[in-house]
Amino acid sequence: MPLNHRSLEAFRAFVETGSVSGAADRLLRTAPQVSRLLSALEDELGFPVLSRHGRRLRLTREGKEFYAETERVMLAFDEAERRAEQIRRGRKEHLRILVAPFISHAVINGSLARVMKKRPRMTAQVDARVRLDIDLWVGQETFDLGIAPLPIKEGAFEVEPFLNLPMMVAMHPDHPLAAQKIVTFDDFAARPIVSTHARSLLGQHLESLCKQTGKRLDVRVEARNGVIACQMAGLDLGCCLTDPFVALSSGVENLVLRPFEPVGMLHYGFLYPAWASRTDVVKEVAAEIRNSTAELAASIFGEDAESFLI
Repeated sequence: MPLNHRSLEAFRAFVETGSVSGAADRLLRTAPQVSRLLSALEDELGFPVLSRHGRRLRLTREGKEFYAETERVMLAFDEAERRAEQIRRGRKEHLRILVAPFISHAVINGSLARVMKKRPRMTAQVDARVRLDIDLWVGQETFDLGIAPLPIKEGAFEVEPFLNLPMMVAMHPDHPLAAQKIVTFDDFAARPIVSTHARSLLGQHLESLCKQTGKRLDVRVEARNGVIACQMAGLDLGCCLTDPFVALSSGVENLVLRPFEPVGMLHYGFLYPAWASRTDVVKEVAAEIRNSTAELAASIFGEDAESFLI
């Protein structure tokens, strides 16, 4: 028996509001109506999703597991409804972008804004996903254009590399290494550092160098993402290895960036769904992002910037 969409709506509303009455208020229904929808859902599923504890209902273990799947389905349905409404209103230039979050401010947002100013009827949706989940989100979410670090597992999308970016060292202007034109790994390992996630490309590069040299890093602060690492470095708690675009998105003023040796490269690419044709809007936004990254790279690397662009 196919699941009733109204029952799924009631289930999600119950989970998000925490009560039958809250779900009823959200859905503009009565509490008995919501209760009947939840009971009908359990009948359709063949297992209980709720259990009673005193006067309160709580999710069962099966209910929690099922809700994780339900949420993805409902989000896709919400997106379909929004898109249908946009088409009805004549807003056919809609763009869905998936982007690694910490480069969005530096590269994506301004590029998208410039295109939208030229296209007053255009609408957009921007979703950020962390790099460590990248293989998961590009396989499960609907998008028109993705901007992501490479490599990435093959999937139902086409990959178009557009930028190779060298890792750099970020630090406070008063840091001893700020006076150097280049920071070597030996220099880096001799000072307290702010580390990023060990599974990140930055963390993997440092781990590889540690194995090659037998050195151990003096980690003073362990940050879970690049923005926090740059912010801690900006407070002079240590230097950090960073993506230069992430450093520019960190909001830290006067952060000093220096080239790092041995060089570690970060690769970025556009992701296009293989099943969809590239619209004029998609092409225009991608071209604008290319131009923006070229200008930004030139401001950081000068004449060497051209060698990083693909």
